[in-house]
Amino acid sequence: MQTIESLKRKIQSAQDLLGVVKTMKALAAVSIRQYQKAVESLSEYNRTVEMGLQVVLKRSRGSFAPLRATSGKRLGVIVFGSDQGLCGQLNNLIASYSVEGMKAQAVPKENCVVIAVGVRVADILEDAGYRVLEVLSTPGSTGGITPMVQDITTLLEDWRFKRQIDNMVLYYNEYISGANYRQKALKLLPVDREWLRNLEKRKWESRTLPTFTMDWETIFRALVREYLFVSLYRAFAESLASENASRLAAMQSAEKNIEERLEELFGQFHRQRQSTITEELLDIVCGFEALGGADQAVAPTEKKGRRQAGQGQAIG
Repeated sequence: MQTIESLKRKIQSAQDLLGVVKTMKALAAVSIRQYQKAVESLSEYNRTVEMGLQVVLKRSRGSFAPLRATSGKRLGVIVFGSDQGLCGQLNNLIASYSVEGMKAQAVPKENCVVIAVGVRVADILEDAGYRVLEVLSTPGSTGGITPMVQDITTLLEDWRFKRQIDNMVLYYNEYISGANYRQKALKLLPVDREWLRNLEKRKWESRTLPTFTMDWETIFRALVREYLFVSLYRAFAESLASENASRLAAMQSAEKNIEERLEELFGQFHRQRQSTITEELLDIVCGFEALGGADQAVAPTEKKGRRQAGQGQAIG
């Protein structure tokens, strides 16, 4: 049976751990809001990029050449995971989703070039038989996202011109709300033709269509690069928000388990303390009864001695 002191130590350890879990839970909630605001700030910028593309497509009508079809024999993939643990099944879910997506592309594993954002998801992908060409660390804040996007953009250029990879897909977790998120795939390159056609057909908001003096191909390529930047930045922010959402869910579960364990330990502690108090009271009662029995045994002997003494005096 556990002693009261050992139970006290266990209760103290559980309370300390509960404090750590609550702190991590609060930090995860704050981080979710931070990355959520970053995603929201992209909406206006993305709208501006789309409006620019819309103007270029409308002005270049008749001279716009369709994007060339790609062979599909080589595939570039970027999978967004995490560097840190305590985030539930986030890495396993996105790794499984990306593996299924790569299989659906019908591209042999040896022709799949993979970049993993986060060492934990990289290990899972390598266990699945995919060679991870590059492992990038996840940024610790929104300020670190832009340099990471620039690094990935450089890698994408290397893929296109040196490795002849034109098909590029992003796999990341998209944040929904609270502690919920879902897996998402985004075809980064080639740019979706249907999306471009819809932009071209979309009605312009005002009566006058803006004009430009630059060569339309130059401005079109610049706007596509901005579209790629927005897509990568959003993938980073959504993935980081989802990581913290998953961590929040894990901390909520841990908090519940620790509180249940504390309730159990407090119950054991109170029972053990009550048992100890009861044993001490029984010892006192037994001691008292033993002393009372000795007094009763001595009293008749003393009376007999006094009677005998009195009889001796009478005879004398």
